[in-house]
Amino acid sequence: MILAVIPARGGSKGMPRKNLRLLCGKPLIAWTIEAARASRLLDRCVVSTEDLEIATVARVYGAEVLDRPEELASDDASTLSVLQHALERLDAGTIVVLQPTSPIRSPGLIDRCIERFRAAGADSLATGFCCKYVEYAKNDLRRQDINGFFYDDGNVYVIRGSLILQGDRYGKNIEYLQTSRPENIDIDEEFDLWLAEKVLLDSDRLFNALGR
Repeated sequence: MILAVIPARGGSKGMPRKNLRLLCGKPLIAWTIEAARASRLLDRCVVSTEDLEIATVARVYGAEVLDRPEELASDDASTLSVLQHALERLDAGTIVVLQPTSPIRSPGLIDRCIERFRAAGADSLATGFCCKYVEYAKNDLRRQDINGFFYDDGNVYVIRGSLILQGDRYGKNIEYLQTSRPENIDIDEEFDLWLAEKVLLDSDRLFNALGR
């Protein structure tokens, strides 16, 4: 089984109730649930949360809810522990992690990730982009001459379930899928929410221009 897990705790310090903030008239988490429901390859989609209001909204938009213990919803709780909790209750060979703070996904992105994961025989896959940021005064190369490194944007992760149960999110065979700049948007502050709304209001034209 390929299981999508949307981790969505109620506590957010930077943006209180972030997962429920309205984005183009819908709760932030709704965008990720709808993307999961549009996938051809996902077998199930659950929202892992300890929050009753988030659970209610998740059900309204068609997701199953997995009740998360309070100790796994603290600031110190790791994503790995949340995924292990999900696998202890739902047997899945592959987990697809979809963060609700990444609301922008081009059509078919989740399925492209799963297909790439399968074709590569990967242990894990992450979406992201080539990051060329370098600390000021530490590098005199031109930007185009910097090799950079792959930075995961948090949009989609695909991971072997057996690895997660062993306490490993990555494995040895790691695959990457580079996403477009709009898909890199991660809602962490008010500006991100504003930017995501501007993108979503014109997403069809934007993704057509990007060839997605």
